[in-house]
Amino acid sequence: MPLSAVIVDDEQLARDELAFLLKNVGDVDVVAQGKNGVEGVNLIREHNPDLVFLDVQMPGLDGFGVIKKLLDRKVPLPKIVFATAFDQYAVKAFEVNAVDYLLKPFDKKRVAQSVQKARAKVQDSGSASDKLETLVRMLESQKPQPSKVLLKASGRLFLVNQKDICFASIEEGIITVVTSGPNGMEGQSNCRTLEELLDSLDANLFWRAHRSYLVNIRASGSCHRNPRRDPGPRSTGPRSSRA
Repeated sequence: MPLSAVIVDDEQLARDELAFLLKNVGDVDVVAQGKNGVEGVNLIREHNPDLVFLDVQMPGLDGFGVIKKLLDRKVPLPKIVFATAFDQYAVKAFEVNAVDYLLKPFDKKRVAQSVQKARAKVQDSGSASDKLETLVRMLESQKPQPSKVLLKASGRLFLVNQKDICFASIEEGIITVVTSGPNGMEGQSNCRTLEELLDSLDANLFWRAHRSYLVNIRASGSCHRNPRRDPGPRSTGPRSSRA
């Protein structure tokens, strides 16, 4: 019998990519997709899935907020697989608390392993709830600063180091991020405002130079906008799973 799953992620491309990979894995039925935390909570309560793939960083109600809402109901939780771009410290916290995770951009083999782990794991709702609650408290108290930023370019997702970001600008509601160095690229952030992007960046590195611009005060190397918005073969991002 296939596992029922709900995907909650504010990035459409990430939802589509994960749904595609899960379809290839087989024996997983994605019953619903939510584009924000509030929608995710409602869908999880409505469908009561076996498995939830939950984005950690979302505007408004983030992944941790979703867990808190679910814990408030004092009912058995589904198996939670977090999607995260957090640094190594946070990844260790996920491992210690026996909650599975997927690093963005998603890897086909890692997704398959996560599904296998979910299927094989003995269902222990009380223990799972306790571990999730402990995990949320730990990560929120430490407030780890993600060292990388997720960008979209040429229909693919890429993780770039914050220190490599030269500047970010917003025009007609679209945030463009330009990086420097030999692997320099131009991509779009899924943040809706510069304020939201700035909140996810290191305050010691970035400055709001203008209402439409953020700049890295320690940026090195040449920075220029690439009119093609294509990182090309130099990028370390994954190949499109639809190719």
